[in-house]
Amino acid sequence: MKKYIISAALVLSSGAFVLSTTQSCMAVATSGVGIAIIKNVLLGGINKAVGIFSSKDAFLNNDLIDQALPSQLREVNNILAKVAPSLLAKEKDFIAEAAAYTVNTSAPILKTAVNSLNADDVTRIMQGEQGIATQILKEKTYSQLVAAIQPKVDEKLNQFGIVGSINTALQGSNLLGSILGNSNSQNLGSGGLSTLASEQLVNGLFKIVENHEIQNRDSIYKMIPTK
Repeated sequence: MKKYIISAALVLSSGAFVLSTTQSCMAVATSGVGIAIIKNVLLGGINKAVGIFSSKDAFLNNDLIDQALPSQLREVNNILAKVAPSLLAKEKDFIAEAAAYTVNTSAPILKTAVNSLNADDVTRIMQGEQGIATQILKEKTYSQLVAAIQPKVDEKLNQFGIVGSINTALQGSNLLGSILGNSNSQNLGSGGLSTLASEQLVNGLFKIVENHEIQNRDSIYKMIPTK
């Protein structure tokens, strides 16, 4: 009986130690120091994204940007690759131009959201899976970002005349209607393309920030002291 009592006491005391250590880590993480560390990682990801968006070559050759393509725009591009490959190359170039044109609008919105992170957000980050910090940032800013950059993307695409060129290349085809969910539509409207392009740009930003966060996930825990 004494052995059982001693064993139970050891287990209980060990559990109390683990709980105390966990609480201590969380207290530090949600302190000013912990929040500053997490903000620094996210801001590093945003600065990395700004650098990529500001460089046409870096933007066009980034796999994360390609992964950010909305499915509808990917399907349009697949069609263009078959019927007008040179036009597809121009479309990608023009979206890259729009990326550089809009990044100075996107970055301040993201940075403001990062600087507004609070202890509750950091608690979610410390308890969450990989990429949770970027997910929280996305929850706070996605709609605002799309709304802010879409007029600028639309302006740029209209300036280049890419929408009219795509419609001309696909004239008489009902493929656009099936892609866009309107069987009677044979035109990719300016607003439709700018919306899809804006979504690609915003999702691309988040993919770059998330990748940076994941690469630095371990460093977040290493930098936050446990004592």
